[in-house]
Amino acid sequence: MTSPHDTSDAVADTLTGGPRRGPGHVRTGFGRGVPLPLLVPALVGLAFLVLPLIALLVRTPWHSLPGQLTSPEVWQALKLSLVCATAATAVSLVIGVPLAWLLARVEFPGRGLVRALVTLPLVLPPVVGGVALLMALGRNGVVGKWLDSWFGITLPFTTTGVVIAEAFVAMPFLVISVEGTLRAADPRYEEAATTLGASRFTAFRRVTLPLIAPGIAAGAVLAWARALGEFGATITFAGNFPGRTQTMPLAVYLALQSDPEAAIALSLVLLVVSVAVLAGLRDRWMTAS
Repeated sequence: MTSPHDTSDAVADTLTGGPRRGPGHVRTGFGRGVPLPLLVPALVGLAFLVLPLIALLVRTPWHSLPGQLTSPEVWQALKLSLVCATAATAVSLVIGVPLAWLLARVEFPGRGLVRALVTLPLVLPPVVGGVALLMALGRNGVVGKWLDSWFGITLPFTTTGVVIAEAFVAMPFLVISVEGTLRAADPRYEEAATTLGASRFTAFRRVTLPLIAPGIAAGAVLAWARALGEFGATITFAGNFPGRTQTMPLAVYLALQSDPEAAIALSLVLLVVSVAVLAGLRDRWMTAS
């Protein structure tokens, strides 16, 4: 006699095209079991993201590429980009990780508003971010005028200004990543450490920080990649001076107006650096998590 359970299994087998193998079973083979209304938009989305990169490789002037890449201007812009992006990531780590911990672990009035303000640079047009930095840190800005008159510090149109502009647009990526990791981490480990006599900071440094290290690494790489490609806020707040504030994206923009082949070569360098970093750290993230 057939039981209701056997009947439900048979119905499920008929609908799915084969016997069920438990909740952990995943079908293999491209396209098998994938609804056509999902498969077609997925392939269109993949093509939309990959096709421009393929076009960049196709249109790259390979015959003149060595000469383009060995010019002093390219190496100068690349070095400045790497140094500023790394410095901006370091700044984001120093002030972004504590900010993420505050948002994830501390209940306070207006926390939702603070979180919205922290993530605002993600959706704010970069040029607007640069204008805002000028209004705050420019020589006549709200804070900048005091920095200039009291300490003689001028931030706009300097290499430090590039770092500040890049950190402004990149730090939200780090904060979001670390906050999400903190929310997923069990807070009882931190609480147990405090009950054993450790201070909140010691518990964070010795217990929580190792637990969320993969999230910090992921957020740092995202922030670094975003800082490396920053354009709008940088050119608005720091300008475009070769050797001082001209990073690779600015050099690409300038070359595109007079030498398209040079712009393609510079774009290829940024593409290779970004892919190398993401591919090199992907296995470490997956192993750590």
